[in-house]
Order: sequence, then C-alpha cells, then structure tokens
Amino acid sequence: MSTLEPERGTGTGTLVEPTPQVSHGDGDHERFAHYVQKDKIMASALDGTPVVALCGKVWVPGRDPKKYPVCPMCKEIYESMGSGGEDKGGDK
Repeated sequence: MSTLEPERGTGTGTLVEPTPQVSHGDGDHERFAHYVQKDKIMASALDGTPVVALCGKVWVPGRDPKKYPVCPMCKEIYESMGSGGEDKGGDK
C-alpha cells in the first residue's frame, strides 16, 4: 500500500512504497515448500523478483522444493480453494 505525503507549500508529494520483507535465510521455521502461482515462479527465476505464497510468505525462491514438506498453511488454503479457485500453481 502506498501513501502520499504532501509537502507543505509546494503542491507536490512524495510517494512512499513499503519494502517487502524478503527472506534469504533458510532457518528451521522456513523449511517448507510453498504454493505460488506458476507464472510468478517463472518471472522470479528470470529476474529475481520476490514471490508471495498462499500463506503470505514473501521470498526469492532458490532451493529445490521437493526436498521439503509442504507448508501446512499453504496446503490448507490450497485445499479450501477447491476446483473453482484461482490458478493453483506452486513451487512444490
């Protein structure tokens, strides 16, 4: 979400963009494979942009997801979407 902070007397403002917290670590709490839209994974692989998992985790993928169990929260969200849900690609 962006906020516009006007400067007094000039009639202009400064656009402030929040910086996402991107995880580059691989601590025990991060040892899960997460569900992400397939097109987002491809874009991340090409240009290094962070992806957002169904559970809300933001990170730059860089490991083999087959080596890790599926994130329980992503799995729950994915299963609740059913067949009528959004594109359910994943880095799993």
